[in-house]
Amino acid sequence: MNIKTTNLASVSLFAALTAIGAFIKIPLPYVPFTLQVLFVYLAGSLLGSKKGMLSQLVYVGIGLAGVPVFTQGGGIGYFLQPTFGYLLGFIAAAFVVGWIIERIENPKTIHFILANLAGIFVVYLIGVPYLYLALNTWMGVTSSWGHIVMVGFVYGIGGDLILTVLAGVLTKRLYKAFHSIRKRQVNVQKTK
Repeated sequence: MNIKTTNLASVSLFAALTAIGAFIKIPLPYVPFTLQVLFVYLAGSLLGSKKGMLSQLVYVGIGLAGVPVFTQGGGIGYFLQPTFGYLLGFIAAAFVVGWIIERIENPKTIHFILANLAGIFVVYLIGVPYLYLALNTWMGVTSSWGHIVMVGFVYGIGGDLILTVLAGVLTKRLYKAFHSIRKRQVNVQKTK
């Protein structure tokens, strides 16, 4: 993947926005509700699959390196936190959202919303089993699947669905601006 300065800036921007989203939260048991997933959706839709995924890899990498960008701090030991699976889900979700949007010629708001739904499905598909594994193994908190689904899915899905729609509407407004920048970059490269 060839990374230009503007691509590097946009990847860094979405990594930073995801970090900011971690601190806009509603505390819930085990899994707080945050705005991080909003920026995951935007990264995938606006940057595309590879760069969207890269922005989330940068975010997670910075957090694991020790910068306190996660909801409960940072550091290499954070992978032992029960919510770390959701962070892994962000990486995969940004890729999935971008991959879906890349296959649509002229995406409309509904396409962004449906791509975001696929993305949130991926986040929960990775996050909920990780939560179960973390609580029942290394954290020593015996929890049933029913309890895990309640705290890891049911408590947060309503807000995430609202963010899915909000991100779809917002992305539709921003998509043309991001793609006009991409077209200018391609045209500049062709003239060189």
